Amino acid sequence: EVSLDDPETAFCTLANREELNPEEDSIHHCLYQFTRNETLTETNKLLCDVCTQRHCGPKNNIKSEKKYVYTNAKKQMLVSLAPPILTLHLKRFQHAGFNLQKVNRHIKFPEVIDLAPFCTAKCKNVAEGNTKVLYSLYGVVEHSGTMRSGHYTAYVKMRAMNNHLSDLVFRGQSQALEAEPVKGQWFHISDTHVQPVSVSKVLSSQAYLLFYERLL
Repeated sequence: EVSLDDPETAFCTLANREELNPEEDSIHHCLYQFTRNETLTETNKLLCDVCTQRHCGPKNNIKSEKKYVYTNAKKQMLVSLAPPILTLHLKRFQHAGFNLQKVNRHIKFPEVIDLAPFCTAKCKNVAEGNTKVLYSLYGVVEHSGTMRSGHYTAYVKMRAMNNHLSDLVFRGQSQALEAEPVKGQWFHISDTHVQPVSVSKVLSSQAYLLFYERLL
């Protein structure tokens, strides 16, 4: 989908991302890097239909690819529709020569996360004037082992039904809730073994997948 937004506001977000100053090795830093503004130059220049038509006339008169005009451009990936369920998948591998190596370091993640600094200013399902898009953590998948073998376990929060979430899923409606984590008991699940754990235990895990439900 081609967006014809005003260039002055095309890269604006719901909340000021420059005030974040995210801590390295945190989920905020990951999101900040993933949604950063990039400049496309040299071999990454963008094919511009407007520039091409200006220099070469109508598109159907162009007979050679050499006549296409490429231009410098800015690129940024932002959230245009805040989902009811936010799923974050961490890339836990890196290239080590010709091999892949698992990344085992801990990535910090919060109980409540604000997605507003990573949403476009015209996010489709956020009420006008809102500067927060809050999500509460309810599930974590953790992997132990290496790239060749290992074991998956999960942390899941048992909580009351979220009627607000149902409204978002089935009706696309949003209403304001308290900006606090949804209350409930956390459990660690490993095959058939299930045991209650503290939230501090959950937040210290080496997350591979994170699941958040929308609050605001």
